[in-house]
Amino acid sequence: MILEDKVVVVTGGTGSLGHVLTHRLLSGEKGTPEKVILFSRGEEKQHDMRQAYMNRMFPLSEQTYQNAIDLLEFRIGDIRDYGDVCSVVKDADVVINAAALKQVPACEYFPGQAMMTNCVGAMNLTRAIREHSYAVETVVGISTDKACKPVNVMGMSKAIQERIFTSANVLSPQTRFICVRYGNVLASRGSVIPLFHKQIRGGGPVTVTIPEMTRFLLSLDQAVDTVFAALEGANPGETYVPNAPSATVMNIAKALIGERDIKIDVTGIRPGEKLHEIMVSEEERYHTAMRGDYYAILPMLPELIKDDGEDRHVLKNEYSSETMVLDLQQTIDLLERNDLMVGESGIIDDRALLR
Repeated sequence: MILEDKVVVVTGGTGSLGHVLTHRLLSGEKGTPEKVILFSRGEEKQHDMRQAYMNRMFPLSEQTYQNAIDLLEFRIGDIRDYGDVCSVVKDADVVINAAALKQVPACEYFPGQAMMTNCVGAMNLTRAIREHSYAVETVVGISTDKACKPVNVMGMSKAIQERIFTSANVLSPQTRFICVRYGNVLASRGSVIPLFHKQIRGGGPVTVTIPEMTRFLLSLDQAVDTVFAALEGANPGETYVPNAPSATVMNIAKALIGERDIKIDVTGIRPGEKLHEIMVSEEERYHTAMRGDYYAILPMLPELIKDDGEDRHVLKNEYSSETMVLDLQQTIDLLERNDLMVGESGIIDDRALLR
């Protein structure tokens, strides 16, 4: 069990991914950690999350509840602050870096802020481990499909973050630095589905940028599965990518609207948006292997590549959201399986992500 008796630090641990990741860490499915530390600068979010666990505001098994009481710790701090990072990382065995600025428009308006969190934050982690020789076993960087052939600041900063973690394996070989890269996470804060839910509850219109725009769709549990798969199987410097379906934004809107008499407005593509997202580029496909249900992108640095005879040409083309698109009924089925259709209550909250 890869996490048995490990001290696990989750930076940005009060976000959407952090909620589901924490729940599954506390369930003990990959071994019961010695401690789970959630590190973020959001005092209110930490308070709300603590109260949700302590007061059992969503379904919890007895074991998960007891582990929350015994093992869960909250630390206020900023990934941008080197001292804060040193303080939280010094006793960690595993660090999962989910701290990020990830809203495309916000990063376009404030590129310096995006660089501070997404790049300098990653540098603080690698620097702390290197300069203090902390006995961290593994660091997992959470990346995005927007880092692949990036056209916006968010994607560019995440692409640099990937390379920061990859290169850290050379100067800190005692620690394994790996990444995961995936697309839109269903129902995560700031994603299109909660926006459509709010618009539908308000009677519309539902705003679609470009009807033929496609996006990869991944549940939060599948995102956590990818993190666990990388922890179990990734070599230093590798990036794990899930095999995920995609859908057009128009079909997502139609699926959620259903039979309601709600108008769809086409607003046009926004600055920094791609028509289709890419998870593995044309260039990366030449050094991508298959590991179970996941693609493993090998590192660019030759010092980190193992010559083990593994097939590294498993993709014939780049892995794009344009190539595996669900039709309308399949999109409806996917949303229904993940309990994301708009019901009477309408809006998803963080506790709903754990049901």
